[in-house]
Amino acid sequence: MRGISEHHVLCLNSGSSSIKAAVYRIVLDAAGIPVEEQRLEQSLVEHLAPEPGEDPDGRAADARHAAAVGQVLDGLHTPVDAVGHRLVHGGPDLVDHRRIDDAVLAQLRAAVPFAPLHLPAEIAAIDAVRTRHPGWAQVACLDTAFHRDLPAVATHLPLPQWVADRGVRRYGFHGLSYEYLVNTVGADRLGRAVLAHLGSGASLAAVDHGRPCDTTMGLTPTGGIVMGTRPGDLDPGALLFLAREPGMTTERLADILDRGSGLLGLSGTTSDVRDLLAERAEDPRADLALAVFVRSIAKAIGSFAAVLGGVDTLVFTGGVGEHAPAVRAEVAASLGHLGIELDPAANAAVTDGAIGAGPVTVLVVRTNEELMIARHTAARTRD
Repeated sequence: MRGISEHHVLCLNSGSSSIKAAVYRIVLDAAGIPVEEQRLEQSLVEHLAPEPGEDPDGRAADARHAAAVGQVLDGLHTPVDAVGHRLVHGGPDLVDHRRIDDAVLAQLRAAVPFAPLHLPAEIAAIDAVRTRHPGWAQVACLDTAFHRDLPAVATHLPLPQWVADRGVRRYGFHGLSYEYLVNTVGADRLGRAVLAHLGSGASLAAVDHGRPCDTTMGLTPTGGIVMGTRPGDLDPGALLFLAREPGMTTERLADILDRGSGLLGLSGTTSDVRDLLAERAEDPRADLALAVFVRSIAKAIGSFAAVLGGVDTLVFTGGVGEHAPAVRAEVAASLGHLGIELDPAANAAVTDGAIGAGPVTVLVVRTNEELMIARHTAARTRD
């Protein structure tokens, strides 16, 4: 029987524009349950994303991510015995967190068409660690894993069966964040909950007592609500219209959708919500961008209230969800009929805690994807 085990895990959370890194000490009991968790160090490397049109094939961005991983490794002060990676997508076959071997790495490379903005940089991070430290255990922690038991009515897209047979369905993302929220708040306390992870990439999930029921993102992290540089859901006719534009290529269209749309496309200046809030009084396009963003969030919450049969709890998280009280207030302003009301003073002051003033519990919770990565990595490297 296994005994108590201690693990020092480097967690790499590779986003499209940054890498968050943290080292955790995790102690597991004989049953594999964490009994001690301690963050020993953390770091952040930013500004890794190319400008729209700058890097259409993504190679420069992948190289920047690999170099950033080297920077993280060079700056470590703590010996580590395993590395956990946040992977946005595992494709149709890789649906749970797995220790990385050649077969798993091949599955991840095959899944690149499902997340071409994120997976190449994340695989570059795995390769960079392998090159520097080939003996270190590495674990793929999948953002899609939380959603793997979504009901068929949520995963099926209204397309022919042969398309579904190619793996085209709703997968859902930000799963490590949602898993953290469920574990931290508690499934029973959440009840019928809408979880809103709002950042540069943003999505919402409908969760019934910890069980995922629906989510806004679909086949890729480009769908769902409006995001920093991604449009969210679009009329397919808009894509066909763009595809017929003279000189349009698949690569250019992908660049428009992944790096040139959303808040950036609407405002024409920035994807940063902080800047848009500062500029909205003087810039009608900044104001419009925020209004479209807020409306898309509120519409998603309303639709999930229908899915859940009501809402007991609304949770805001992510960089915008945690630090933009104006956005939270504007989202809630049109949802009073659902019982969602905010305490203005609490909303203005709180970055982690309760902000509601109505029958629906409204919380701000600081997410911790890196801790979830550390837990899953320790559990899968106990041998």
